[in-house]
Amino acid sequence: MDILITEKLKKQYPMGETIVKALDGINLSVKKGEFLAIVGTSGSGKSTLLHMLGGLDYPTEGTVKIEGKDISRMGKDELTIFRRRNIGFVFQNYNLLPLMNVYQNIVLPIRLDGIQPEKGYIEKILEILGLKEKKYFMPNQLSGGQQQRVALARALASKPAIILADEPTGNLDSRTSQDVLGLIKTTGETFGQTIVMITHNEEIAQMAERIIRIEDGKIYGGDENVESKE
Repeated sequence: MDILITEKLKKQYPMGETIVKALDGINLSVKKGEFLAIVGTSGSGKSTLLHMLGGLDYPTEGTVKIEGKDISRMGKDELTIFRRRNIGFVFQNYNLLPLMNVYQNIVLPIRLDGIQPEKGYIEKILEILGLKEKKYFMPNQLSGGQQQRVALARALASKPAIILADEPTGNLDSRTSQDVLGLIKTTGETFGQTIVMITHNEEIAQMAERIIRIEDGKIYGGDENVESKE
């Protein structure tokens, strides 16, 4: 079952008298529970694509459907609510709130939705990610790897349909990167999450089940550009 589908997805920006085609007709499908890596160099369009998939920006043309719902046609308020309930984000820079402790950062999106956190589920996430003893620590008391684990826990906390990871190990050393990627893969399998990760790092991409390559706003080469890890 496909949980995410894009059709003829385009994003264009005016630059003087020219038009920059950040995305140029992307057709993509992601199956429920899949771990997909999107690989591309700087300026290839991979970050723009992730923003479209996560409803952080609107496409110029085309559609983005998550669980059959076209988020590219939603109004801002509707999209904000849908995004908070159905999409978890893991960013390179963690984006933790410095005045909140680990637990408060993790449950914040749930509370913004007016919902009480499911304590047993949150405790299970903390245990799997090795954060149980850090529950009441402040972000500045954590290492980079620990902060990224908190960001992953926050993404998982609302039980989203999809987790989108934007260069999630970009600020980490190679050993910590492998640890974090291993945890992303483990939590995806444990909680049945669909994960879409963008990266420029070929080694990191190998952790995924499938790899797609993007350049100049296009997925190049059709089927030969989609690598299955099965």
